[in-house]
Amino acid sequence: MNLKLKTYLWAVVALLMVNTAIGQEALFGAQEIKSPEIHEDNSVTFRFLAPKADSVKLTGDFLPTIKIQTQFGAMDVPGPVHLSKGDNGVWSFTTQPLSSELYNYAFEVDGLRTTDPNNPFLIRDVASVTNIFIIGGGHADLYKDNDVPHGTVAKRWYDSPGLGMDRRITIYTPPGYESSNQKYPVLYLLHGAGGDEEAWSDLGRTAEIMDNLIAQGKAKSMIVVMPNANITQDAAPGKGRDGFYKPQFMAPGTMQGAYEANFMDIIKFTESNYRVIADKAHRAIAGLSMGGFHTMHISRYYPNTFDYAGLFSAAIMPREDASGLDVYKDIDGTLKRQMDNGLKLYYIAIGKTDFLYNANKEFRDKLDAMGMDYEYLETEGGHIWRNWRVYLSDFAPKLF
Repeated sequence: MNLKLKTYLWAVVALLMVNTAIGQEALFGAQEIKSPEIHEDNSVTFRFLAPKADSVKLTGDFLPTIKIQTQFGAMDVPGPVHLSKGDNGVWSFTTQPLSSELYNYAFEVDGLRTTDPNNPFLIRDVASVTNIFIIGGGHADLYKDNDVPHGTVAKRWYDSPGLGMDRRITIYTPPGYESSNQKYPVLYLLHGAGGDEEAWSDLGRTAEIMDNLIAQGKAKSMIVVMPNANITQDAAPGKGRDGFYKPQFMAPGTMQGAYEANFMDIIKFTESNYRVIADKAHRAIAGLSMGGFHTMHISRYYPNTFDYAGLFSAAIMPREDASGLDVYKDIDGTLKRQMDNGLKLYYIAIGKTDFLYNANKEFRDKLDAMGMDYEYLETEGGHIWRNWRVYLSDFAPKLF
């Protein structure tokens, strides 16, 4: 072997060794700390290694709430608790036994908010990233990836002539879709302010809920379409043409009529690309918060399109119509037309402490006055994903 070749081979070996060492760093550099640790009684211990810290706090949606003032009024948020420092520099806190639920949490170390370095499971809600864990043995078993037949979650792009761009959309197809010739009903599931086409699949656990309900025989097999309602975005932050940027709560143009006016672009794409039963009796639409607002307006603006409508903590509030199509005009008249066309289910759900509770009460009074039937669900808690997952789990079995 000549010297030049030998030198080259040694360089390759050295490079492989460096890459292997870097690849192993994440494995061997990890902290040997278990957090969160779920005990047999469903209490949970959280741990954080910070030997030089003066204070470590924990916040999570399993902790008692406190009221804060926001631009929307008083809202309940989880209050923080202090962790105790051990001799080994590990701070810890153990909860009371928790009920079955998907929970999220974060730490605050000397005033700096951070995630748990020992828990790789994270979700993004608008611009906040938190860790998650599930306590099973109850309704949260619906949120798990159980040993049942699974559907498919696809990220597609559709052409929206009305909004002048190709846009990203999340679509769930039920177990067996690819191997059958069957046609399916469709649920259009809409996110809230600050969300996008990722929200319902990631935070709402839509695929897990649908897989489990279908496997249990509680819901019919259906396609679930989860669009992006922010009309200036082609996709979620980091997924489209604008690259990586910090998500914001209300994107420009949001809730000004254009999304509702051009919603048929989404329906046309779905019915052209998937095996669906393309009639009113096999279309449902539902959404949370801003998505509930969109659901109310889309379903009455196209009053003979959906037999099922679900308003989850709906943001029933007046908005400026910048679409040029008067989407928000004649609300009472179009609601009556929707009612007269016949509905199989108009569903309203909200938490008792939701800041939108009174607005929803006023909307129900309007429906009562016009004689429009609806089904109403009132739960504990406020404007939170914990409620919206429950509402989807309750709404989906009532469809089709």
